[in-house]
Amino acid sequence: MSVPDENTLPMGMFMDLQRSGPIPLYFQVSQRIEKAILSGELPAGSRLENEVALGQRLGLSRPTVRRAIQEIVDKGLLVRRRGIGTQVVHGQVTRKVELTSLYDDLTNTHKVPSTHLLALETRVADAKTAERLSVDEGSPTLYIRRVRLADDVPVAVMENWLPTEFIGIESNDLVEHGLYQVLRSRGVTMRVARQHIGARKSTNEESVLLEIEKNAALLTMDRTAFDSSGRAVEFGQHCYRPDLYSFEVTLVEK
Repeated sequence: MSVPDENTLPMGMFMDLQRSGPIPLYFQVSQRIEKAILSGELPAGSRLENEVALGQRLGLSRPTVRRAIQEIVDKGLLVRRRGIGTQVVHGQVTRKVELTSLYDDLTNTHKVPSTHLLALETRVADAKTAERLSVDEGSPTLYIRRVRLADDVPVAVMENWLPTEFIGIESNDLVEHGLYQVLRSRGVTMRVARQHIGARKSTNEESVLLEIEKNAALLTMDRTAFDSSGRAVEFGQHCYRPDLYSFEVTLVEK
């Protein structure tokens, strides 16, 4: 994956900084960078120059610049990515809590989905998997692990277990298509799912795969999907970057 060049912020953005006024310098810097992002002057995917270089050009301390950048990170407009630096967020994908796949969600929001396939193998069902898929413990299942990207930016790490009859699914199917697309092509009609949404900290491996800081917050989703006959056809455990992904729920008063 290519790393975008750093964007050197024009000095004109900061010519009117009030160095002795009542407004903190970090806040003034933060506001000017945020304005550049919202106006499109810094487009999605742009990589900011490092804090040391920016501080030297502005005559500001590194802690001041770091706090300014963190203000924008906290608003979800910038993200710190391992090995890349600070980058303008590509825009968040919001998933309504419906029976869709991440691949479908990305396509519907005009993003280009792609997949890094980490594992595709037969595994025996442990107690949890057997319960979710309503199969015997120890029976063979198809195990899939992938990183899903949107416009070449990693969004999620996904693990899925499927019953024995799907063991013939090939790697090319999963690289080129979403899992639900593959299942539909095999005659599966998805009807209902049980789903649990939560949050936790990233593992070291997930931090590397998702290009985020160690112990960063992640959204999680566990889902068991059923076909039109009521048979469990997929059990999934997924984790998402919250700066790039969220869930939307509509609540109706009874």
